[in-house]
Amino acid sequence: MATLSLKPAPRFTVPDWHSNNCQISTNSERQRSASHQIRQEGRILRNETNNQTKWDEQDNRTRLDDRIDVVNKWREALAKCLADVDSEIDALAQMKEEAERALQATNLNLDVAIECLTLREKRMAIDLVNDRVHDELQKEVEVIEGVRKALQQKISEAFEQLCLLQETRQQLNLDHRNKMETLEIDRTCLSLNINSPNISYKPNPTRVPPGTTSLEQWFQFSQYNKDRAETEIKASTQLREAIALTIAQTNNELEAQRVATEFAFRKRIREFEKALSELSWQEKNTKEEIAVMEDDIRRLEEDLREKQTYLKLVHTRLETRTYRPNVDLCRDQVQYGLTDEVYQLEGTIAALKQKLSQLHDALDALYKNLARIQEDIQYKTNSLFLDTKCMDTRRKLTVPAEKYVPELDTFNRTTNRTLSEVKSRQLELA
Repeated sequence: MATLSLKPAPRFTVPDWHSNNCQISTNSERQRSASHQIRQEGRILRNETNNQTKWDEQDNRTRLDDRIDVVNKWREALAKCLADVDSEIDALAQMKEEAERALQATNLNLDVAIECLTLREKRMAIDLVNDRVHDELQKEVEVIEGVRKALQQKISEAFEQLCLLQETRQQLNLDHRNKMETLEIDRTCLSLNINSPNISYKPNPTRVPPGTTSLEQWFQFSQYNKDRAETEIKASTQLREAIALTIAQTNNELEAQRVATEFAFRKRIREFEKALSELSWQEKNTKEEIAVMEDDIRRLEEDLREKQTYLKLVHTRLETRTYRPNVDLCRDQVQYGLTDEVYQLEGTIAALKQKLSQLHDALDALYKNLARIQEDIQYKTNSLFLDTKCMDTRRKLTVPAEKYVPELDTFNRTTNRTLSEVKSRQLELA
């Protein structure tokens, strides 16, 4: 027989059942409404954040692009300044080398001037004078020393300016390399996108790195480097112009003094030649006068010997007549005549001896004067030789070294021959 089995559970009423269904329906609708609202808000947020993200990324890409343009312009400006500085360094170094060559060239001028002064110290006796040539040579040495001092000062200034340009170049080069590295970094950043394989999270990316500068400091730093480079280039250009002007002025001073000194040399050489010509003429006339004087002395001595012979004759006649015998030993006209002849001959002989002594004194004076003339000729010849040698030495200043050939040999042989002739004449006179 079947039995009814009842489930042991709480029992609800129909209204409770309907109320539960209503409650479930109401909650479902409310949850769906809330879910719909959240979904709409999510879509709005997605749209807004997507747009904001894309615009932010695009804005920063534009900023990066603009920044790259600014940095690239500065890089180009610094590169131009760097090229200008390099060009100016080369130009100033070349000008400095020209000044150094000009300074080196003054060594030859100084050596020649000192050599001329040293040679002219070999002049002898009265020719050792402080003449116009000596004054011009001394002035030439002073001019050369002044030129060397001016050139050395410009060389020192050029060296200091080159140091400043090198320092400026180093600063520009450092700034230029920094700009190049910055451009490479920013261009790398500009090339990145969300699909790039090497993007990742970084620890504390918004930190401010040590040594970070402001945009104004960055601009002032590069502007200062650029302005300093332009200032140093301008100063270097002015210095190059000053060096070129100094070289031209010093060359003009050296050339003017060289011309003045050589003019004084030529004038002095003409004076020596004129003096030698005058002395040679005096020597010739003195020799002729000596020859005439010696001939007159020879004739006077012959006359004196002849008068002495006549005196001997008179003495002999008088002595012989003293042996006349007795009364024939009288003072006749012959005795008076012979006596007068003795007195006349003795007076004549005394006059002749006196005149002969005067002639010998005059001849001695002529010989002394001739020796003095010949000695002075020797001095003048030596001085002329030295000044001519100086003029030949000074040809180094106008003739290139490879074409310079001393022209002193011919004059040297002539001078040596002249000196030897003077010495031989002195030996003959002695």
